[in-house]
Amino acid sequence: MKKKITLTKYTRSSFLTYGLVIAAYVILQSMVLTGSITSSLKGMLVPICAYAVMAVSLNLTVGVLGELSLGHAGFMSVGAFTGVIAAIALEGIVPMGWLRLVIAMAVGAVFAAVAGFLIGIPVLRLKGDYLAIVTLAFGEIIKSVLNNLYVGVDGDGLHFSLLSDRTGLAAGGRMIVNGPMGITGITKLSTFTAGFVLLMLTLFIVFNLVNSRTGRAIKSIRDNRIAAESVGINVTKYRLTAFVTSAAMAGAAGPLFAMNYSNIIANKFDFNTSILVLVFVVLGGLGNMLGSIIAATALTILPEALRQFADYRMLIYAIVLILVMLITNNPTLAAWTQSARDKLRRAVGRKKPARTPAEGGDGHE
Repeated sequence: MKKKITLTKYTRSSFLTYGLVIAAYVILQSMVLTGSITSSLKGMLVPICAYAVMAVSLNLTVGVLGELSLGHAGFMSVGAFTGVIAAIALEGIVPMGWLRLVIAMAVGAVFAAVAGFLIGIPVLRLKGDYLAIVTLAFGEIIKSVLNNLYVGVDGDGLHFSLLSDRTGLAAGGRMIVNGPMGITGITKLSTFTAGFVLLMLTLFIVFNLVNSRTGRAIKSIRDNRIAAESVGINVTKYRLTAFVTSAAMAGAAGPLFAMNYSNIIANKFDFNTSILVLVFVVLGGLGNMLGSIIAATALTILPEALRQFADYRMLIYAIVLILVMLITNNPTLAAWTQSARDKLRRAVGRKKPARTPAEGGDGHE
């Protein structure tokens, strides 16, 4: 007798997210190959992927862990600068562009994870507004450090200095990070396919983490920290796990974003970027990864779509944001949406009539 395989609500949601992301990639990639997409939208595909990864990773901290972080752009900047430095330093050793991009994203993820670990040890003992303020300060500190960082490479390897250029590069050396001027002359290695793969990998990590024993412990801490501690859950360990994982994914998105441009500066990853990613998460729904992706996509395209309105562009953008927030938080609309979902679920999951023993051939005479 065959056992009926039943999927949980969370598993069905995960498969739906995977399916929609894959479908969107196939459609957009076919449009790119056939030339039926505008150059403006084509140029936004990689940033959309990077912002979607940022939104999903921040949702792990804000939506699943339940802690407010305002320094997520800091982790992205750590990943962006370390990843680009690695990619440029390996130009003569690794000729394949796609492999250098993979290495850059891996390096960015590792360094951002280390930064998240070092920051998380003291910071995650705080909660609420205190945690938000400290993470905000961390993002500004990282930006200040990168604005005063000088990195060069020559035959002897990498050279670092702070505040002023004291790298002492030999003849033929190259300045990679030039203080406030950032990194110039970046080889554009980022592709839409690379962004899609990184987004799918991020979703895979987040969904499996949330649906695991570790994820259930993280959610129990979010719901009731005292009760979680009372049953022996190591609160600091699990909070740090979520925070470091989130930081690592943001760090991987950094090189993807940075290597889509020829120049990048530290001020690009300021407080406004952290708030923008937080808006993606809140607008898409806390804990809703698909919602974060949709919000990141819509709010990345919207400013460009409104460019024809010139001086009124950002005003219209702000008004649209306010209206969407009001609509999505309307109790009546939420109840109607939930009712529609329940009806659709019942229609799809309606059981077939049971077969009689004679029809099934398994009955006993």
